[in-house]
Amino acid sequence: MSNGFLRPVTNSSTSYSELLIDISSGSIESIQMIPSRQEVYVKYKNGTQSKVNILVNDPRFLRTVKESNTELTIKDIRNEQFIASSISGFSFFLIIFIGIIFLIRRSTQITNRTMGFGRSQPKIRALDKEQIHFDDVAGINEEKSELQEMVSFLLFPDNYKKLGAKIPKGVLLVGPPGTGKTMLAKAVAGEANVPFFSIAGSEFVELFVGVGASRVRDLFNQAKSKAPSIIFIDEIDSVGRQRGAGIGGGNDEREQTLNQLLTEMDGFGDNSGVIIIAATNRADVLDSALLRPGRFDRSIYISLPDRKGREEILSVHARSKPLDEDVCLKDWALRTPGFSGAELSNLLNEAAILSARSNKKKIVTIHLEKALERITMGLSCAPLQDSSKKRLIAYHEVGHALVAALTPNADKIDKVTLLPRSGGIGGFTRFWPDEEVLDSGLISKNYLFSKLVVALGGRAAELIVFGPNEITQGASGDIETVSRIAREMVTRFGFSSLGPISLDSTNDEVFLGRDLIKKGPTYSQSTVKAIDQQVRELAKTAIETAISLLSPRRQVMDQLVEALIEEETLHTERFLELAGVSPKTNG
Repeated sequence: MSNGFLRPVTNSSTSYSELLIDISSGSIESIQMIPSRQEVYVKYKNGTQSKVNILVNDPRFLRTVKESNTELTIKDIRNEQFIASSISGFSFFLIIFIGIIFLIRRSTQITNRTMGFGRSQPKIRALDKEQIHFDDVAGINEEKSELQEMVSFLLFPDNYKKLGAKIPKGVLLVGPPGTGKTMLAKAVAGEANVPFFSIAGSEFVELFVGVGASRVRDLFNQAKSKAPSIIFIDEIDSVGRQRGAGIGGGNDEREQTLNQLLTEMDGFGDNSGVIIIAATNRADVLDSALLRPGRFDRSIYISLPDRKGREEILSVHARSKPLDEDVCLKDWALRTPGFSGAELSNLLNEAAILSARSNKKKIVTIHLEKALERITMGLSCAPLQDSSKKRLIAYHEVGHALVAALTPNADKIDKVTLLPRSGGIGGFTRFWPDEEVLDSGLISKNYLFSKLVVALGGRAAELIVFGPNEITQGASGDIETVSRIAREMVTRFGFSSLGPISLDSTNDEVFLGRDLIKKGPTYSQSTVKAIDQQVRELAKTAIETAISLLSPRRQVMDQLVEALIEEETLHTERFLELAGVSPKTNG
């Protein structure tokens, strides 16, 4: 009998009665019986195989097999079934065990994350990494000199302690976006070579009550452990806004965070060796307790760079960019009044991208020109094809430029173009703002009125050429500008017959609660009507002035329009030559 007989693949089906006949006839070579399944596997002498279901211990089957002397093998598979059942059960419990472990680990992670809500995660600049120094910050020399004293405190504290001087606890950097507040704070840390902890004000505030205050405590504990050190809080207005300005308890978490920050900066605990530098462009919304001496001892306003400062900033950012010999950074500093340091950096970067796109090895003037237009006016579009629309836009832009050239206090013209830009701009006239006005911050009545006249120059040209019934909505943006400037002249600057009084009804408090409870204007309805009347008079006088300047020069306008349509762009010298106007010397 063979113990290695395996279950055969059934090639034919056999009934029980046929099986007994085949056994008696001797045509079967061997039989394998599996009692637990009540099956027999039959192997015939001709090579075929078959499976037949029988009853266990069937006497007739057993007697027939014995009488025919057929080979019969009994196979017990109970051990195999037991092993398979055991493996199956073990696998089931293993899966359950792994699932429980996964759930436990998941719960542990959630618990750790919950317990870590109160931990501050500031960005720490390592001392051995590349540092920023004052030489890397250009265009803000006066501000750097103010902060140089902070560096001296950190480097030589004993010299000041001998005289009883205390190190300033906080410096608030205030200024428009992109003027270099963050870079200046990093430069202080680089010059003093002390640990620098950087965090945003919004990172203190979380959904859960008390998390912000806990993070403030943890941040100061980390800084104290590495004192002397610097903590830099960017956009501090997100957590330092005035308290008591909300409705209900919606701002309780933020106010708790601010209270903890006030305590850490100047409370019962000692905070020596830690200087807080914060940056914001909304100092008007900060809580007064945060601005007092002992917390932020100094407030440094970082303004937009002047012409010399812009040249220095361009020189710093041009160190890593190959400029052509014809590029004069002094000229580009003159052409970018009002640009911040970030915008100047973006100007050179856009020029470098355009240069690489043109497969050039150096940045040339044309790349800077295109980059300036992309930043100030948007992406260029396909040139206008409609001749009537092109001519109408040409008269509109020539109206702006010619009025500006004829108005003594107006800004100088940079260029006039018909090349459209993204955002629906069919053409534009670009001016050079008066550098003296930007640097001094003082704006005269004549300068503001000249802006009204220039803004309405396009509408005046349309009225003269096409008549009052054919004017277009192209001057809508100009009219909005005129309305805003005229109203400020009347209500804020006292540039009207109403006298030198402030009638500005805008609310400086940008808080929901105070907006809702704020009372109406403190002046009468008759004053409101008088304000509207003065605004209308200014706008009316401005457009009449523009018309009076353009009407006698209709032929000059036609010549300028023809040249503009043909050349598509007229720069300062070309435009003034065609207009017969002498160049200005402002700025």
